[in-house]
Amino acid sequence: MQRTAGRPDYHRRAWCRIVLVAAMLLLSACVSTGGVDAERDDREIAAAIQARYEAELFTLGLSRQRHYAQRLYRITGERRYVPVNEAYAARLVLTLRRDIQGLARSGYVSLRSRESIENYPARTEKQRRRKAMLGEWGEIAFAKNLLFDLDLAHDYGLLATPALSGHERALAYLGNVDFRTFLTDPEVIEVYAAQVANMVYSLHQLGIADLRGEVLEAFRRHYPPERDSRLSRASFRNKIYGLTHFVIAASDYYQQPVSAVEYGWVLDYFADNIERIIEKTKADIYLEVGLSFQLMGRTTHPVLDRVRQALRRKYDPQARMIPAEDGSTDLSAGEHRNVLAIMLLRWPGRLTPGPDLSAVDAFSFQQLEYGTKRGVLAVAQPFEHHHLAGHHAGAGIACPFDGGALVLCLPGTDGVSDQVHAIVVTQQAEHGLQHADMGLAANDDHLVALGLETGR
Repeated sequence: MQRTAGRPDYHRRAWCRIVLVAAMLLLSACVSTGGVDAERDDREIAAAIQARYEAELFTLGLSRQRHYAQRLYRITGERRYVPVNEAYAARLVLTLRRDIQGLARSGYVSLRSRESIENYPARTEKQRRRKAMLGEWGEIAFAKNLLFDLDLAHDYGLLATPALSGHERALAYLGNVDFRTFLTDPEVIEVYAAQVANMVYSLHQLGIADLRGEVLEAFRRHYPPERDSRLSRASFRNKIYGLTHFVIAASDYYQQPVSAVEYGWVLDYFADNIERIIEKTKADIYLEVGLSFQLMGRTTHPVLDRVRQALRRKYDPQARMIPAEDGSTDLSAGEHRNVLAIMLLRWPGRLTPGPDLSAVDAFSFQQLEYGTKRGVLAVAQPFEHHHLAGHHAGAGIACPFDGGALVLCLPGTDGVSDQVHAIVVTQQAEHGLQHADMGLAANDDHLVALGLETGR
């Protein structure tokens, strides 16, 4: 009787176990399916953004083109991204030659510093604060741009080439600039954190000075965790952006992994504050938070899932891009955040350094031809199936190839094709730079206007 009486209870327990196991299996299947769907969505989003930008890349200014193509090269290693980098390097060499020669002239640094401050935009409060800050630091405004250009030339392998012979003069000049005082100043860090991180790693990369420890200590002293609750939104964003750029600059801008031993504490901070970061910052910043995890090999960390979720919600399928905070889908203004989105969603097993352009003997200029107007340097297109719907100031014009030479055009502001300056870059250069003082600046001042003056 006892066994018979106990049998229904036994059956009930058995059925409960079966139902529980079935529910767990179903839940597991749902989670698995959801994961597969999310991965498929991520791939589709990355592909759509990439297709949009590569179809219209040459409507952007050359600095935007370089920023995009350099990063796509580093996550894919695909050679089709090299021509844009070559074109940017051609302009970079022009500017560096001008500055190298100019450093031998009295008053050149003061003149270029004043120009940098005068040309600095002041549309937003952040820009006005930065402009005022830089105006108090004399030659720093010029020195930081020269540092940026030299570091890019180093990345391209150009410093040891004849194209930049005499660059030691520029390195020697920068070695005498008081970067330590500037980079550890609390008022500078408060409005310029990402640029501070970039500059300190550029100084180290070029062998000018190793201020990494001192500057990082100054940053942490200025932004201790206990201050977070009292930080304004702008200050909190500046802090997070600065932290991401210590990591990104340590990777030499996505060319190599970063040590989790050295910067694991940054990831711990991001993980502890990820909800506030997503709520209080913007896509440009929280995407770099996700990329910081990937650079340190933490590719399965829950923070990445959270960032991807935020990215999916932000994505605009009609515009095929990540819009700005105000909903703008301007292609140029959105290049920074959208290339970051592609990188986060397409993160590779390994990174590709470069591109190394040292073997391309295309940076001594055979000919400079001037028309009646000046515009923005553009480049013959390396991508297939591109059709430029119209030209505007800053847009690219696909110039013809002539006898193996890459012809780079500077369209007039009205887009009239016969009013151009053409720079012919030959594979076998014979002549040095002419018309050095031509006013072509290679630094990314256009990024300043959009609040994204990160330097690299």
